[in-house]
Amino acid sequence: MAEYNRPTSEEEFKENFKQKKPLMNPTEAYYESSRCLFCYDAPCIQACPTGIDIPLFIKQIQTQNTEGAAKTIFDSNWLGNACGVVCPTGVLCEGACVYNHQDVPPIQIGRLQNYATATTIATNKRLFAPGNSIGKKVAVIGSGPAGIACACELRTLGVEVDIFEAKDKPSGLTVYGIAPYKITNEEVLSEITYLQEQLEFNIKYNAAINSKTQLGELESDYDAIFLGVGLGKTASLGLDGENKEGVVGAVEFIEELRMKHHKITVPDNVVVIGGGNTAMDAASEAARMGAKKVILAYRRDKQSMGAYRFEYDLAISAGVESLFNATPLKIVGDKNATGVQFERVKSQNGDLTPIPDSDFIVPCDLVIKATGQAKQKHFYEMVEGLKIDKKTRILVNDQYQTSNPKYFAGGDAVNGGAEVVNAAYEGKMAAQGIVSWLGS
Repeated sequence: MAEYNRPTSEEEFKENFKQKKPLMNPTEAYYESSRCLFCYDAPCIQACPTGIDIPLFIKQIQTQNTEGAAKTIFDSNWLGNACGVVCPTGVLCEGACVYNHQDVPPIQIGRLQNYATATTIATNKRLFAPGNSIGKKVAVIGSGPAGIACACELRTLGVEVDIFEAKDKPSGLTVYGIAPYKITNEEVLSEITYLQEQLEFNIKYNAAINSKTQLGELESDYDAIFLGVGLGKTASLGLDGENKEGVVGAVEFIEELRMKHHKITVPDNVVVIGGGNTAMDAASEAARMGAKKVILAYRRDKQSMGAYRFEYDLAISAGVESLFNATPLKIVGDKNATGVQFERVKSQNGDLTPIPDSDFIVPCDLVIKATGQAKQKHFYEMVEGLKIDKKTRILVNDQYQTSNPKYFAGGDAVNGGAEVVNAAYEGKMAAQGIVSWLGS
């Protein structure tokens, strides 16, 4: 179990947040690629949401055609570099590798993917160009993975694209919401710059769309609009004391950490409430920032957590402690949070039943709520005729077209919150749907 000192410099921050999947060197990539069996009907391809021809790009690496490998990857997934690093490969492509049935470590597909794309990005090798113009313009709202993928695909199909981004950096949660030990800001932004220089889409920063008037202007100026708005801030728990100082959302905590690095201070005692992958990230990050005691609290048992097991194991290895079968009742303290009051619960037929007289308080100086993100219902209501489901997800057809035919959508706004790779796939497919509709 690791113990981390509080980082006071960028060097110390980087030491605490060493990359989980460091970039391979050419020798490592050559030997790892040579292990591939190049399976017919490869299960790794079936497991990849974007359908990358994995045996092909591995063979290209093995024959030292690194740029060809990068093109194979980007042809299927415009966020190929980021996905090579942040994808849960252990439950996707690598989890499907046939070596798993032979007690042999699976091919390190993610790291090979990262090697091919990062090496090509570093040399600035031109692999793509805009397609011949078809005289159409599309507005993309949001520069997250879905928006970027949609823009890239549209440009190859000859469509002019303007992306409207509310913040001052692109790539959504890839740059704002993923733990720094998974991918650095520099790596995320270099991929976007690489794609933008070749495909020539525009990104308008600090350009939030938050009124019907603005949407009306976009409808007048563009032939179609893609909604890649993602999700909102951390959802409220509805707990007494939730508005005290020292209570933050996990998404906001991770964003501040990614932007400020060692310049933020995490107190000694932290409670993280939640059982998903974001909760694991927030807990692990708090520990790596030098917190002396980080407790991950979840209302059900360990087997019921939404987080991947490897994410939980990573948090525990960073020194995080876990507390299961405990439901938060309120956040205690005067102006500042000083603890969380829990009660023990037991599960009966899937329902949680409180255990009488089992209340207890866990002292802390910081409470991180990792309880999911609020949907963008207020935004959806501004779009004329936009239908959403009971879980506040935008409804789309198989072309990713919404109930308002001029609007298409993809990513978290449609799937409710999935992986970067899912958003990249949906953005690309929506672009193809847009072009099909524009030509009809």
